[in-house]
Amino acid sequence: VQLVESGGGSVQAGGSLRLSCAASGYTFSSYFMAWFRQAPGKEREGVALIASFGTGTYADSVKGRFTISKDNAKNTLYLQMNSLKPEDTAKYYCAADPTIATIVRIVSSDFRYWGRGTQVTVSS
Repeated sequence: VQLVESGGGSVQAGGSLRLSCAASGYTFSSYFMAWFRQAPGKEREGVALIASFGTGTYADSVKGRFTISKDNAKNTLYLQMNSLKPEDTAKYYCAADPTIATIVRIVSSDFRYWGRGTQVTVSS
């Protein structure tokens, strides 16, 4: 399983970015996938999750601003981030697993496969 994130960068508060995660080495459509983020000195935080059947779950901090989606034909996961805030600054990781314990919460220990991350920096 390989996951490669892209699309990070620097943006001013209020701006938008779209992250992508290119997946290979497994049946993309059948896996649960998620985005996590980690800021310096902070714990890794679940941002959004999409079930194999399409249901999305979001952290309260990003609800209404971020949208997770996937294109099974392109084996790619996306995270559309709008109305970005300085507190969204972090390294963003995509993760995948064929089975997870819950779709109600976004739990890092549920995911065995991880990308290397892409940096997002939001300036005020």
